[in-house]
Amino acid sequence: KTYEKINKQFPKKRRLRERGCGNNTTLNPSLPGVDPSLLFFSLWLHEHQGQDRTFLSGNIIGGQEAVPHSHPYMAFLQIKTQTTTKRCGGFLVREDFVLTAAHCWRRTITVILGAHDIDEQETTQQVIPIRRAIPHPNFKRKPFNDIMLLQLKNKAKLTAEVSLLKLPSRNSQVAPGMVCTLAGWGLIGQNISTTKLHEVQLEIQKDEECLSHFKSIYDSTTQICVGNPKEKKNCLHGDSGSPLVCENVAQGIVSFGEDEGTPPSVYTRISSFLRWIRKTMKS
Repeated sequence: KTYEKINKQFPKKRRLRERGCGNNTTLNPSLPGVDPSLLFFSLWLHEHQGQDRTFLSGNIIGGQEAVPHSHPYMAFLQIKTQTTTKRCGGFLVREDFVLTAAHCWRRTITVILGAHDIDEQETTQQVIPIRRAIPHPNFKRKPFNDIMLLQLKNKAKLTAEVSLLKLPSRNSQVAPGMVCTLAGWGLIGQNISTTKLHEVQLEIQKDEECLSHFKSIYDSTTQICVGNPKEKKNCLHGDSGSPLVCENVAQGIVSFGEDEGTPPSVYTRISSFLRWIRKTMKS
């Protein structure tokens, strides 16, 4: 339905080719890839810029393997479609809720907590199906509001390897030049995959940097510009929904950027959605 709406909106314009972030990458067969249908607002990006931009994934370029379980809030999302299994990242914000990106929505999602190597059945892992997926109600028609809560069927057991990540205050700000941490599973370079959690430090950019790259599809009130264009460090394709952590607080969620992973990238600004998050978890 989403594709039909966009096709009607741009009937005579050239559209972005529909391909998944990871479709040109050779991955371990046991690992989920990326579904092209996760990328519906890539059409918006292309129409606005004439260039390929895509939802990103927390896969790390220019980083390193994380110390096992040093990011105990991380959630690996297995997303089943009719034909295959896809993936996203997320993070635990309450024993029964995981926060992630709205474009990761699918009917069948399983959350894996306490993982370092997703190709192994580690004793620290907790595998929990979801009760319901709740994308932000205003996400469907615009390339904004890319945020979603997953309510777990069972509460997670908090351990040394599974813990909550603090949300920001409503007035929380991240200043340009501030260095934050991103963790994720997946590509660590073009066509180079990994099953182990990696991490990278990324610098917050001025809003003008993303406004020049993404123009009208960047909104400084609900999004954060991340990644120094002069550095070869960024997220790439594979775990959209991973958190940007600044001083032990989740400030952003990986959303979209350049198709080839060139910084900067755009993250959902969590502080702008606190009222919705709290209301949704309360209900």
